[in-house]
Amino acid sequence: MRTKHLPADERRAVTVEAVLELAAHQNPSDITTTAIASHMGVTQGALFRHFPSKEAILESVMDWVADRLLARIDKAAHGAPGPLEALDAMFMAHVAFFVEHPGVPRMLFGELQRAEMTAPKRMAHKMLHRYRERLVTVIEDGKASGQLSPGINTASVSTLFIGMIQGLVMQSLLAGDVQLIRKEAPGVFSLFRLAIEVRV
Repeated sequence: MRTKHLPADERRAVTVEAVLELAAHQNPSDITTTAIASHMGVTQGALFRHFPSKEAILESVMDWVADRLLARIDKAAHGAPGPLEALDAMFMAHVAFFVEHPGVPRMLFGELQRAEMTAPKRMAHKMLHRYRERLVTVIEDGKASGQLSPGINTASVSTLFIGMIQGLVMQSLLAGDVQLIRKEAPGVFSLFRLAIEVRV
């Protein structure tokens, strides 16, 4: 990856990509600015002309993840014919995003495990909050339309939805096979659907 003559905005975007590529193959907490610069084919000095610190780089990574992931699930939900189909589309879109960017879940888990409240960790929390808000809206729409059982607890359903994806991601990381999440996702969502949909 050679980025010596890129404009500032492109350089920042390429830096985010470099961090995610490195995170796909190693512990994110072990990624140094030296490794990032080396992966990009630039000096650390060139890197720090665009980011004042490693934390600022990680903050940009979290910002990129939040924008791309939320846009992906919004697009998936928007194209669905109903709330239940929207949940299915959101689930599969999220899975596809992680398969395409295996460094993302490693970064998220790494930031959320930190004891201290850093700027990147705050951004990860904010993204999860925004994600949950979207789920709550779709679930409530599903209850109102009669697609989803009116007795289900909306907060619990949204927690389960996110937890299923986290569980699939964790198992794929442990197995060393990022495609495992794509293989298992349809069956997992089918069980979830049985638990929340109205039985005719």
